[in-house]
Amino acid sequence: MRDRYVPKGPFNASRYIAASANGAMITDIDGRELIDFAGGIGVVNVGHCHPKVVAAIKEQAEKFIHTCFHIVMYEPYIKLAKKLCELAPGDFEKMALFANSGAEAVENTVKIARCHTKRQGVVVFEGGFHGRTLLTMSMTSKVKPYKFGFGPFAPEVYRMPYAYCYRCPIGLDRKTCNAACADLLKDFFIGHAAAESVAALVVEPVLGEGGFVSPPSLYFQKLAAICRDNGIVFVADEVQTGFGRTGEYFAMTHHNVAADMTSVAKSLGGGMPISGVVGRREIVDAPQVGGTGGTYGGNPLSCASALAVIEAFEEDKLLERGRALGEKLQARFASWMQKYEIIGEERGLGPMRALELVTDRETKAPATTQAKALVKYCVDRGLLLLSCGTHGNVIRTLMPLVITDEQLERGLAILEEGFSELAKGTL
Repeated sequence: MRDRYVPKGPFNASRYIAASANGAMITDIDGRELIDFAGGIGVVNVGHCHPKVVAAIKEQAEKFIHTCFHIVMYEPYIKLAKKLCELAPGDFEKMALFANSGAEAVENTVKIARCHTKRQGVVVFEGGFHGRTLLTMSMTSKVKPYKFGFGPFAPEVYRMPYAYCYRCPIGLDRKTCNAACADLLKDFFIGHAAAESVAALVVEPVLGEGGFVSPPSLYFQKLAAICRDNGIVFVADEVQTGFGRTGEYFAMTHHNVAADMTSVAKSLGGGMPISGVVGRREIVDAPQVGGTGGTYGGNPLSCASALAVIEAFEEDKLLERGRALGEKLQARFASWMQKYEIIGEERGLGPMRALELVTDRETKAPATTQAKALVKYCVDRGLLLLSCGTHGNVIRTLMPLVITDEQLERGLAILEEGFSELAKGTL
């Protein structure tokens, strides 16, 4: 039925069909248990069907499901805005608004920045992924499958290299480079877009689809300073990195950087569709009345779910659990690097970790075919796993932070079996 009635455009990482899910496990309609290392692409950091989230949705659904915030306001939206302003980095007054998807949140940051600065240009980065709307697709780096055949694209979007230290865009040593690639932004204003015409610089603290690349703190500190000096709004796209994925509510916290605006989505809602923009009051409050918003933005059920997610993080100490999980993954992946030559680099921030596969450690040639085979091997054995990266040669981990030690070990055992088969040449 899926093949008959659903077009091929919406991709499927597996052929399983879910019947139920709890914590870090999904059960399909044939009763097979699946260990979830994908987390709905980073959406369920608190786990599938967290009791607090389910209870909050039920309670809100019995009161009302929709009024449209623009017609009749409701408490969950306003309370969530207050919470988000309190949690976001930065010792300054903030405001927050809500939408439905990550792409919507990112697009709103650009709209708001343009309104605030009276400029048009947007600077983004190689390897970045920001969404599938016209503007965010234009901002997204990878052509296939996200942009191919969908042009023409939105104008005034400019792209510069990202701090991909394993494959340094300017050929320097990460130990001594002093984050020199951030300084490219100064020359960028000469050869690509004048600083006076740039409204916003939008950057992911860790590349998501681009390969889970995690630059040094100095890189973001330099970028933020250059933006500040030139009146450019510094925007952190934390759609995938936000709400515990890196062991902090926001990944920029690791770098001691407070973005002017931050886009959030995915795990904010614990599985419900919601996204948000939070940032400096004078910036977020710039658009005129009616300039931002939408019919379903900040839906009551989604806001109630998001408030329950924050409660779960606080009461269940999920940030601490995430940090511990990240340490376990880092240690295990580092040990695998010693065993399997195909692993070129182990990297990440907290439990947002990745393994880049290469056919040769010297040339760093991407092992795209092998990565695809490894993912299939794992999925066929009940471990839901995703690859990423420009060449599709990076294995990433997005398991719920509530995963048990036993479930984690089972999943890692399957993954290591896959690496063993790759080493033997049987995959």
